[in-house]
Amino acid sequence: MKAHSILPIAAALFVSATAFAANDAEEQFKQNNCGMCHAAASASVGPSLKDIAAKYKGNAGAQAQLEKKVRNGGAGSFGSMPMPATPKSVSDESIKTMVRWMLSQK
Repeated sequence: MKAHSILPIAAALFVSATAFAANDAEEQFKQNNCGMCHAAASASVGPSLKDIAAKYKGNAGAQAQLEKKVRNGGAGSFGSMPMPATPKSVSDESIKTMVRWMLSQK
């Protein structure tokens, strides 16, 4: 196969993998009931995903900070309403995937 044929195929696979990862993260977000308190664009019980992404934009430590907050819960970042800890049945890898997706929201 010629090199000029490989580049479009590689690009298509990368786009497909990125889309799949986003769909997987969104599905995990729904399955783990995160949408009960967080909506995509508007605040409800908790802040919107858009507001979370905006607040942490440019923060190099945002991924780790939010993974910890999602795992352990907490309060004070967006008001006084506490966020409960995530059940132990949700894997750390799943939390990592969901946080990465949340931070990509615009």
